[in-house]
Amino acid sequence: MSTVEAPREQSFVLRDIDWSGYRSIADSVGESHVRLTYDRGNLELMTLSHGHERWGELLGQFIQVLTDELNMPRQSGGSTTLNREDLERGIEPDRCYYLEHEFAVRDKDEIDLSVDPPPDLAIEVDISRSSLSRMNIYAALGVPEVWRFDGETLRVFRLESQTRYVESDQSPHFPMLPLTEVQAFLLRRNSMDETRLVKAFRAWVRELQSQRGQ
Repeated sequence: MSTVEAPREQSFVLRDIDWSGYRSIADSVGESHVRLTYDRGNLELMTLSHGHERWGELLGQFIQVLTDELNMPRQSGGSTTLNREDLERGIEPDRCYYLEHEFAVRDKDEIDLSVDPPPDLAIEVDISRSSLSRMNIYAALGVPEVWRFDGETLRVFRLESQTRYVESDQSPHFPMLPLTEVQAFLLRRNSMDETRLVKAFRAWVRELQSQRGQ
């Protein structure tokens, strides 16, 4: 049985921060490895470890393989800030993607969630628990699907009734995908280099497609 060593991540929460204060802090932090989560006056700042970023990058590469092999439109949003002033909420996913709504944002380098659709899929590396309810923020912003990975288990959530998430045994965007197998590939990250692992994942996806076509 494998064990997961928790990464050295630190977080703290500032209270009674208005929207302008949140935006000012976000601008000052810039592109540093500090993740900001804002929920109606509460602002959490969390440093991200190397391990956290490794998981996020690997999951992101798996999504790229899936969309490549399934010939699905994709626009990668990375960890771009998703926020809406009218909701007083803001969040930075580990990775996010436009899939069915890719065409709606294809020509945009700046996303305004007051008029643009939210990403169709967000990825959360959930090793160090956030002090704020990030899932509630995703729900408020209307993100249809969230993948959460805690270093051992991959879980998929779909948005129900635009208010809350329910756990699903399959991905709404990749319904043919056995989640336990994806999880098994993730847990092989320390047994081979990333290049070989992603190639093995691609070969598996192709075999999965071949079996479905028979």
